[in-house]
Amino acid sequence: MAAELVVMGLGHVGLPLSRAAVSAGLATAGYDVSETVVKGLSNGRSHVGGVCDAEVAAMLDVGFRATDDPAVLEGAQTVVICVPTGLTEGGLPDLSAVEAAAEAVAAWLHPGMLVVLESTSYPGTTEDVVRPLLERGSGLRAGEDFHLAFSPQRIDPGNTTWNIHNTPKIVSGCTALCAKHAVAFYSRFVDQLVVARGTREAEMAKLLENTYRYVNIALVDEVALFCHQTGIDIWDVLHCAASKPFGFAPFSPGPGIGGHCIPVDPRYLATRAESQGFAFRTLAAAQDVLSRMPDHVVNRALTLLTEAHGRPEGARVLLLGVTYKPDVADIRETPARRIAAGLLAAGADVRYHDPYVAEFTVGGRTLPRAENLQDAMAHADVAVLLQDHACYAGQALGQARCALLDTRGKAVGSRVTLL
Repeated sequence: MAAELVVMGLGHVGLPLSRAAVSAGLATAGYDVSETVVKGLSNGRSHVGGVCDAEVAAMLDVGFRATDDPAVLEGAQTVVICVPTGLTEGGLPDLSAVEAAAEAVAAWLHPGMLVVLESTSYPGTTEDVVRPLLERGSGLRAGEDFHLAFSPQRIDPGNTTWNIHNTPKIVSGCTALCAKHAVAFYSRFVDQLVVARGTREAEMAKLLENTYRYVNIALVDEVALFCHQTGIDIWDVLHCAASKPFGFAPFSPGPGIGGHCIPVDPRYLATRAESQGFAFRTLAAAQDVLSRMPDHVVNRALTLLTEAHGRPEGARVLLLGVTYKPDVADIRETPARRIAAGLLAAGADVRYHDPYVAEFTVGGRTLPRAENLQDAMAHADVAVLLQDHACYAGQALGQARCALLDTRGKAVGSRVTLL
């Protein structure tokens, strides 16, 4: 029997979406090109933080299936594309996964089908990239024979308050009728929908959301650099500024940005703008600041190592938390990798502690993992708090024998050095 919904791409966006659809009673199937992902899900194992094995098992019990066979698209009423959109080695938008997904859908496209793109991309992707591939491959016309929409994902890994159900969802269509069908689909499991004027507006809204964070993180990072140079307590500055009940949104400095969205999405916006003769000067300035933060952390750590050990060579460094976000098992684009590489290049002995990461490689080299936090800090010359996981909150990190470089403003003690 044909699936009512097929979700293409069963990663950090597609699997939670599938779970939400299944919970709403939709007959759902998932398609992924990774045989490992498909086998794991078919055996009830989740590879995505926020979706546990028991939830996958419950999905399977009510008919969900994962497959790497595109024939699953046959007869589907709705197809949602949730494949990755990253960057090429040259730092340009990489839409190869979106293009491959659209070509696969085109082979099974039928009149009346709703196709939704959720993958983040630059304005014009739905109309100028996905639509031509679907129409050429099927002979059908968007807005006439089938419905084409864009609805940006708003997944926030680790957020226990906002989820797919209660986060307002932007919906747009190539035509008013396309948008109407998309609204009818998402209203089955999303509480509030926001209808955009068109797909370009919805695509731009998604980029603006993450670019807003990108620019503001860069601002507080640069303020932190200035405060370090002038002897001002950046954390007290932020505490005071955040007391204003209007006109100020608090952001915190850190060792660098990570994850799939914040480091990537602004590049989609900047590249698209450049192709149309527009230069985002703010983005260029933000990128310059953000790219300096991991090196700043390395230099601060090397100074502490020299004070504690006499020289960096052979000194023992313990990195605390190597994921890009607290309490999330995700190391995509984590600044911890670049920081570790800088310390290794200086000759330091680098280890890490992170309850969410069983293995962490840097330049093809697997770093030793500390199992016991207190023992590891007792043997380290310098510890560097990179990510404020909840497990560190109750630990007296600042009371340990070793010096501590705190990039998150969480620790106190005579041996603590703030970012």
